Amino acid sequence: MLKKLLMSATMLLASAQLSGAADLGSMSWDQIVAQAKQEGELTWYVWYFQDDFRREVKAFEDAYGIKVTIPVTTLNGNTEKLMAEREREKGDIDAFAWDWDLLTTVKPASLFYALDMLPKDEGRVSTLSGTDSNGRAFAFWGNQTGIAYDPAKVKAEELPQTAEDFAAFWQAHPGEFGFNYENGGSGPSFYQNILRVVSGTDFTDGSDNDSHLAELKPGIDFFNKYADDYVITVSNADSITRVSDGELAMAPAWEDHLAGLQKRGEVRKEIKFYIPQMGMNGGGNAIAIPLNAPHPAAAAVFVNWLTSAETQSMLNRNFGSAPMNSAADDSYALVPNEQRKYRTPWGAQPFRSKVETYFVENVVQER
Repeated sequence: MLKKLLMSATMLLASAQLSGAADLGSMSWDQIVAQAKQEGELTWYVWYFQDDFRREVKAFEDAYGIKVTIPVTTLNGNTEKLMAEREREKGDIDAFAWDWDLLTTVKPASLFYALDMLPKDEGRVSTLSGTDSNGRAFAFWGNQTGIAYDPAKVKAEELPQTAEDFAAFWQAHPGEFGFNYENGGSGPSFYQNILRVVSGTDFTDGSDNDSHLAELKPGIDFFNKYADDYVITVSNADSITRVSDGELAMAPAWEDHLAGLQKRGEVRKEIKFYIPQMGMNGGGNAIAIPLNAPHPAAAAVFVNWLTSAETQSMLNRNFGSAPMNSAADDSYALVPNEQRKYRTPWGAQPFRSKVETYFVENVVQER
């Protein structure tokens, strides 16, 4: 159902929406701020860290006197709602958070305002992981997969960087490395990048025919060869917990997830994180304003605040997310900037989904 809704999104022709977008674009920023304060409220549809974001947006509410409501929702639920409401004169969504990769499934101009009404800020990010929003969305959250490790068990100079390095670590330390294949993307990022470098398969090619999948055989054989030496975990959280508890020495993780758990005292602060040179997937999340937003001026002021260097610095400090404004302070990130050159884009669909099924059938179920 979700895929059908995404693929069916076309140009919105409702004149009220189009005229609303034009009106906002013709206003000065001071006029937009004044109208935003008159509107007095906005609803932000974001699917994660909802309780945390309710605390963070208090700074915006105090600065502008505009109330922000964050409903209890999910990513799929938000997406379905956006698509279901797209031809209504007024929808319920003012500010819309989305996985950046999902922008490739729609025509952004048919759904979202052009954000050129915001004050100029060269530090903002409108192109991420090879996808250009064409000014219809900005990134507000950077995420990165990598490897969490216990420095008491693994020295920094001995961290595995290549597929061969990981195989050597597995053999030298059997049962001390684990990864998940479901319930979170950190494990899939790890095994898919191993498959990529061992097999030489082009993950940017989304075709899912049998011949493309067959190219993965060297990587599948690699995992099966060392199946007794690594552990399969239940989820992202399970992997990190096992590292923190000392059961595992290393496991794939999300940078922001690990940072958040450490900040809340749920994972030992001693646990470190790095991006191996072979590459692991990273990306981010988008913020946009639907064309039929009921409070478009308030949403514009909110997007301006959320993507500012100051707020991006705050999110890095409080969550460990990679800042999505080049002028922001990233000193609270878990990895230095020079390691971010190892970030790789997620595989293209539908090949990526087929790879996940293929891996489960030919590796996980063969253990």
